[in-house]
Order: sequence, then C-alpha cells, then structure tokens
Amino acid sequence: MKPESIGLSSGRLDRLHRRITEKYVDSGLLPGFVVQIFRRGELARSSAAGSMDISRNKAMREDAIFRIYSMTKPITAVALMMLAEEGRIALDDEVHTFIPAWKDLRVYVSGVPSLGPSTAGQFVTAPPRRRMKVIDLARHTSGLTYGFLMRTAVDAEYRRLKIGDFQTEGGLEAFIAQLANLPLDFSPGEYWSYSVSIDVLGYLVEKISGQSFGEFLRTRIFEPLAMNDTGFSVPAGKRERFVSCYMPKKGGGLEVQDDAQNSTYAEPPKLESGGGGLVSTASDYMRFCRMMLNGGELDGVRLLSPKTVEMFSLNLLPGGKLMADMMPAEALFSEAGYAGVGFSIGCGVTMDLAKTHVPGSVGEYFWGGAASTAFWIDPKEELAVVFMTQVIGTEARLALRRDLRSLVYSALID
Repeated sequence: MKPESIGLSSGRLDRLHRRITEKYVDSGLLPGFVVQIFRRGELARSSAAGSMDISRNKAMREDAIFRIYSMTKPITAVALMMLAEEGRIALDDEVHTFIPAWKDLRVYVSGVPSLGPSTAGQFVTAPPRRRMKVIDLARHTSGLTYGFLMRTAVDAEYRRLKIGDFQTEGGLEAFIAQLANLPLDFSPGEYWSYSVSIDVLGYLVEKISGQSFGEFLRTRIFEPLAMNDTGFSVPAGKRERFVSCYMPKKGGGLEVQDDAQNSTYAEPPKLESGGGGLVSTASDYMRFCRMMLNGGELDGVRLLSPKTVEMFSLNLLPGGKLMADMMPAEALFSEAGYAGVGFSIGCGVTMDLAKTHVPGSVGEYFWGGAASTAFWIDPKEELAVVFMTQVIGTEARLALRRDLRSLVYSALID
C-alpha cells in the first residue's frame, strides 16, 4: 500500500522520520523513537530510529516496550465509560456514593505543610462549594493534586506521604484511605489542575467491577483488543524488548533514569496506577487508538458505542472554558503544551485551532506521557498517531510534540 492511496505523501513521511531523527536523536535529546501513523483504515507508516539501550548498543526496534506513564489515562477513561454504558456509574454521580469516606472532604484555606517525616501538616479547612463528581475526576477539576507539582501546602503533604506511589502498601485501597485524610486544593469544578484523579477512577473501576483494576484492563480491554504487550509490568520473557528510560545529563546528553534490565517494572506494582502505570508498544497503543477511531470497535470486538466515543471529542470543562482559562496562575504543568485546548474524558481536546498555532482539527483528542511519549486521534481526518520514546524530564518534550504534529499534517495531501 502506497501512502498516497490514503491521502498521505511518501516523501513527506520520509521527511518526518528524517527530521525527528536529526533534530532529536542525532543531537542527543532522545535515545531513539518508534512512530506509527494510521489513516483511513490503513497503517501508513511504522518506523524506528536510534537506540533502545545506549550502553548496551541495542538498536531501537518497532516492537519495543515503553513506559507510557500518563498515556495510561485514556485507557482508564475507556474502562470507566464501559461501566457507564452498563449503567453502573455516571459522570454526574457524586464520588462519595462510591467512596463513603470522602463524603465530608474539605478544602484547604491556610496552614503549613509538614516540617518533617513524622509531623502532619497543620491546615485550616472549609467545606467545598459543592461535592466532587465523577466528571471532576475525569477532567481534572476534582481539587486533588500531584505531589510533584511543587505548588501548594497540600501537594507538599502528597510528597511526604508518597501519595500514588506504585509501591504503596495496600494498593489502591490504601491510596484512597490516604486521600480521605487530606484537604482538597480547591473546591471541585473551580480549576483545572493535573492530579491523581485518574488513579481514583482506576479505584472506582476496581470497586464497581469486582475485579482488580489490572484484571479488568486485561480481560475487558487488552485481551479483546490483542494488546498483548500492555500491562503494569514486563515479564522476564519480554525484558529484551524493554527500553531503558533516560533523563537529561548536566552538560548535555542523556543518562539512565531506569535501566530496562534492572527495572522495578520487572515485578507487578503494589498500586496499579490508572494515571500512569502501564507499559505498552506502539503497535498495542495504536490498536487502542484504532478502536476509538472506529467508533469503539476493532476487528469485531466492541468496547464502546460510537456515541460514547464521540464524547472524547467534546470539551467537558465547566462552562465550555479552555484549560488555559481554568489553570491556577502558578500551575504550569500539563501534557498539553499550547493554548486552544479543552479537556474531555481523560484526554485533552482541541477546541480553538487558531490558538494552538499548529495544524490539526477541532475535536481531535490526545495526551502524552512523562517519558515524552504522545498520541492523538483526529476523527475528522480519520487519523491516529502514536509516538514512543523514553526520556523523562526533558524540556524538549512539548517542542517535540509540536514538531510531530506539524510534520504529520504536512504529509496530508487530501
């Protein structure tokens, strides 16, 4: 199949591969990458470049396994909506209906975080203006936070207690119990702020389904879609395909952040994180994207109805506001690096194309992971793109994603 038969230029796809290689791999910003581009029912391009393990001189391979971190979130969102389609939960349900201990959660007003590992923070709190709903978890308007944001006294307590750590004793149950004793950063619905909210959705999937979260994903999503290399750990027999994770080295270049052959991902985690715990391949994640692009069905397996899938292309933020309009002034972190985007169910969604300053379509939905992975689904163009690499903490992450979008859309010729 020639890409031209599905409206893509072969030469421009070659340029994409060449440009990303030269700008990011040859310069030492990335160890390597795998990219897949799917359009109009066909895989137009699958290619790899660079290295999956620099010190061992292992060339990148197209079936390499990557830590996808926050690209776990859309998968968790689909699990939630599968249960919603069964009538077992609704986006407008109040969260305490499923987590009674959260009925009287309060909101931080003032106070100081812990001064040491054995001392809890001293907080003045007030009741929220309204209770948290499931939709608040799905779109990050819950009032929860992430410890790594380094923004407030509340996220300092998250750091002290290691909220959401993959090795939390007691797993998701213990995680939910920890959060019951902490104030919210803000009243639900007031702001958009990145948080452990999607991990809470994973807990709700577990509680409502009666299965562990990992078992639900395996039996209801991964096995039906033949996503055979996706899970919360990397079995010994697949370790050779696991990519080492890197971070920028002072003075330039990369250094190992997590060695693939001595990684904690060798064993299942104690906490199955719906917000960031999965590993996957480009091909597996593309199967997930193809299912969504095809209205919730792939190869005779239906996970969602087309009408539910359409919701992922809607901006569900309160009052139709965009993320940039709802982020606290000091909150700068997001996996979306440009204006013009709203938030749907576990994904960013492009709403004002002019404000993004990059090509695309209104209604395309997307997200990325902490190790610089990215994906997007553009229903209008019948297009899905998956980009896998493995560098955490790089300032080039958002520029890379903008370049990738520009290069992919420049390859469209009809």
